[in-house]
Amino acid sequence: MPNVNEILKELENLYPDAQPALKFRTPYELLVAVILSAQCTDERVNKVTAVLFENYSTPEKMLTLTQEELERYIFSCGFYHNKAMHILSASRDILEKYAGQVPNTLEELRTLAGVGQKTANVVYAVAFGGDAIAVDTHVFRVSNRLGISEGKTPAKVEEGLCEAIPKELWSKAHHYLIYHGRRVCHSQRPDCANCTLKQYCKFYNK
Repeated sequence: MPNVNEILKELENLYPDAQPALKFRTPYELLVAVILSAQCTDERVNKVTAVLFENYSTPEKMLTLTQEELERYIFSCGFYHNKAMHILSASRDILEKYAGQVPNTLEELRTLAGVGQKTANVVYAVAFGGDAIAVDTHVFRVSNRLGISEGKTPAKVEEGLCEAIPKELWSKAHHYLIYHGRRVCHSQRPDCANCTLKQYCKFYNK
């Protein structure tokens, strides 16, 4: 096991301003944006939600759209059929189960139709300041390469990260790992020459 404290300290030095890239004003807008962000860039999601949220920024307003109408708004995010279905299902649950307010606990967020573990973790951590680590493709890749948490599934990597990292740092660590994955530790051509963490990296030291 590498020295996780040293890795986190270096990541903090590299990315002191690491923060969510998705633009939102309310927990509901964040929830929708995170659903749209699956296998899509945050930049693309922000362009789509800038238009979508002009008129459909609450569960009540969102449910005035048919699935086909919503799909036309979010088409460019990819997987638009499933994403539209998930957004509408979650919106319905928020209205019917939680009086129109996005719930602020992990347990309740996970009960929303169309909301998976990653989405629940992001909303809990970012919108409500909770302690959670959401494992996207960047977090999964960087965690495995650095040996902080090795696993073949996001759930297994999340479990390992939660064990290796102090709880109060979970949310920050999530953003540090994302930034490093986007800027240095790319999927196909990682910039190992300019990586200050390569001494810990199993990928580099093979």
